[in-house]
Amino acid sequence: MDFSEDRKTVLLVDDDSDFLFQQRLQLENAGFHVLSAANSQEASHLLDQQRPDLAVVDVMMENPDAGFTLCYHIRKRDPSIPVILVTSVNSETGLEFATATEQERSWIKADALLAKPVRFEQLRREIDRLLKV
Repeated sequence: MDFSEDRKTVLLVDDDSDFLFQQRLQLENAGFHVLSAANSQEASHLLDQQRPDLAVVDVMMENPDAGFTLCYHIRKRDPSIPVILVTSVNSETGLEFATATEQERSWIKADALLAKPVRFEQLRREIDRLLKV
């Protein structure tokens, strides 16, 4: 039996190569197939080729709002793909936002928001919740 067909695919998008490496390694060790991209353009290219089961997207990459824009495009392309935003915006700028209410999710376009630094346990808990694993 080929277990690779049963693995869920996670798209991981962040311009921080250390974050990508660490999260990719932990997700793969947890049994996920991981697609990674260093910016929203690379992520869009991957989305043209494959459909992930879930996306984890950094807010600030090549532009301060690149993650928000990518979330919008993911939702427009396939609204069934859950999106987790990860960000250090709160600690760097003092701006606070969340995905707790329907109104917040309507403009953020994400299902969950995690503040960096992200512990893998936090990320895994949100992935499991959104994929109903």
